[in-house]
Amino acid sequence: MEKIFGKTKQIHFIGIGGIGMSGMAELLYNHGFRITGSDMNQSERTDHLKSIGIIIFKGHNKKNISSADLIVYSSAVNTNNPEIIEGNNKNIPVIKRAELLGEIIKIKRASLAIAGTHGKTTTSSMVGNILYEAKLDPTIITGGIVNKFNSNNISGSGDFIVVEADEFDRSFLHLEPTYISINNIELEHLDIYKNLDDLKSTFIKFANTKPFYGATCVGIDSKYLNEILPHIKGTTKTFAINQKADIIAKNIKYVNNKSSFDVLIQQKKAFKIELIVPGLHNIYNALSAISLCLEIDIDVKYIIKGLNKYCGVKRRFEIKYNDINDQNIMIIDDYAHHPSEIKTTIDAIKFGWPNRRIISVFQPHLFTRTKDFYKDFAQSLILANYNIIAPIYPAREKPLKNVTSALIQRELEKLGHMNSYDCSNRNKIPDMVNKIVKEDDIIIVMGAGDIYQSIEL
Repeated sequence: MEKIFGKTKQIHFIGIGGIGMSGMAELLYNHGFRITGSDMNQSERTDHLKSIGIIIFKGHNKKNISSADLIVYSSAVNTNNPEIIEGNNKNIPVIKRAELLGEIIKIKRASLAIAGTHGKTTTSSMVGNILYEAKLDPTIITGGIVNKFNSNNISGSGDFIVVEADEFDRSFLHLEPTYISINNIELEHLDIYKNLDDLKSTFIKFANTKPFYGATCVGIDSKYLNEILPHIKGTTKTFAINQKADIIAKNIKYVNNKSSFDVLIQQKKAFKIELIVPGLHNIYNALSAISLCLEIDIDVKYIIKGLNKYCGVKRRFEIKYNDINDQNIMIIDDYAHHPSEIKTTIDAIKFGWPNRRIISVFQPHLFTRTKDFYKDFAQSLILANYNIIAPIYPAREKPLKNVTSALIQRELEKLGHMNSYDCSNRNKIPDMVNKIVKEDDIIIVMGAGDIYQSIEL
């Protein structure tokens, strides 16, 4: 790998604690590069990177990049960052994470990229698991910690690399992968895209970056993805549940955190899949993975084995506790931060455990997203019996006037849901839950920020 980066030996990552940045930094470190990084916050990810020998600076300072040959920054980092400014002053190459990922995927014969508003991490880890079971020794870079590997990156010697293609900041346009699967498209990242048409046209551009011998798999139950299908050039394969497609799931069944379905290829039953992860959304993720793996000629027996043994990703419907105080109380941790993801997560509980009360603890992510979608959040959260809404996790943003979690709580009241509470002090969440919870309840904690820290027993 060192050869494709020329004389580059030391790489500095700004925002190295991010899940995508940390995985790439670790991968390159394992390939012999000298890696340093900086982040404003200490986290589980930065602690892990330190433990394997990577130098981490807390905070951003121009002195941190003194010996770097290359500086990489995440999309969440502002270009007025002192390390970026110093790098430009010293004529050190400064690139975005996606640009570096685009270079990394060139080291393999074929790259597989999973895109879409939802399900990228799960689908890419499913594909990685299938290739692993097929003994193809893949390289995998995901946006989550895959339970099977206890890592967000795997460095394999095989011909395939599997990555997530993130639409935020249009970063996936840097990748130009060989094979693509697009799960779905929904309006998101309104701080980046002018409107839905802008988002759709960018997905079209991405799908058409593949080479003439590549292919794009498309989830046509997604309305907006179905609309752009005619504009995608080259080989396309479709997957769906609710309409005719190349690959379809039928005879779907749910029991607790398990689901099963028959796979039809060109309307004929081909094989059966039994997942140990719940919900309709994971069946769609599996269909995406199946479509992509069939396109690269993976034997069906390995697809079945890889999916049947797939055990999920941390913070994706992760059952943290199953029988608290011998009262059959369950706590689930989930990364859901978009209205559709919240609805999907709550629906998965209702499908798998139809007779149990649901207490949701939701942390909105970003002020802009809350402002744009607070009514949609309420429509999704109304499916839970009780809602506790934590303060907004700001991430890369500064507060917006009059934008707080109370917007969601008040909207829920307007919809007639009177068991929803705005918790302005996150430290009080455990006490609030304890006042509500009863035997057999399921507590679901959702958000892309740090809300998961509230459920450690």
